[in-house]
Amino acid sequence: MAEENKDIERVKCLIIGSGPAGYTAAIYAARAALNPVMYAGPEPGGQLTTTTDVDNFPGYPKGIGGPEMMEEFKAQAERFDTDVRFGVATKVNFSGDIKIVEIDNGKKTIEAHTVIISTGASAKWLGLESEQRLREKGGGVSACAVCDGFFYKDLEVAIVGAGDSACEEGSYLAKLCKKVHMLVRRDEMRASKIMQDRVKNMDNIEIHWNTETEEVLGEDQVEGVRVLNNKTGEKKDIPVQGFFLAIGHKPNTDIFKGQIEMDDVGYINPVLGTAKTSAPGVFVGGDAADKHYRQAVTAAGTGCMAALDAEKYLAEKGLA
Repeated sequence: MAEENKDIERVKCLIIGSGPAGYTAAIYAARAALNPVMYAGPEPGGQLTTTTDVDNFPGYPKGIGGPEMMEEFKAQAERFDTDVRFGVATKVNFSGDIKIVEIDNGKKTIEAHTVIISTGASAKWLGLESEQRLREKGGGVSACAVCDGFFYKDLEVAIVGAGDSACEEGSYLAKLCKKVHMLVRRDEMRASKIMQDRVKNMDNIEIHWNTETEEVLGEDQVEGVRVLNNKTGEKKDIPVQGFFLAIGHKPNTDIFKGQIEMDDVGYINPVLGTAKTSAPGVFVGGDAADKHYRQAVTAAGTGCMAALDAEKYLAEKGLA
């Protein structure tokens, strides 16, 4: 007979993932004496740890680096005795009153009365070496125009994408930037007609049809983009100072499939106006359930909601 796994722990509140949603949930849960345990996930701190400057989060008038901001979030959560751990949830079972979560492929099992999901979403990238290198250096590659567009005021930028999000972010950039080069892989867009009309009617947006990105130019800072016309085979360099991606996000929710309701892309569907999921006792905050805003401040707000909903759930069961 196989030896029984003894490394099992029972907790009131388990938070899966970190970032603004997870840390905010932890702060509220800890202050409510829920003794939260957080597993920070494969990217502790979430997407903000790859962002050099955050200028749009309230309370930081001079701005702050993304990694530094997440360290401050973490320190505040730990100040109230949140147990922040490094590890990745790899399997869950939400079918019973006690939720079962395996950590690091079964090395540890957590039995939780409540679970808060804050696993976020990951931007899709082209996978170019130059794109990743400049992104890691904070050299002008971004997947969030609303977050970073301000830094390119009166400059020229390029944006890759052809859906509603690309049109929306392209329009946003056009209000700030001298010129926006929109790189579209086909001879048509996937965006709705109203969104297409919006970008087509903006004088400082130039749409490059049948265009693919071959390389982002520059050593430490974006200086241009080399593109290929996939119809004619022509290559050319476009001088730009910023390079934006708007080709979609993937929610980090694969381990929850079949356990809670989500849309066809994988975004979790919370009960309207709450952070509750379809599984009683399981709550969600942040980008794992947000395909529209994807901002640190909105993630923090829904993290707060998740903790308050978890506290109420436990109180109704006489566990809080």
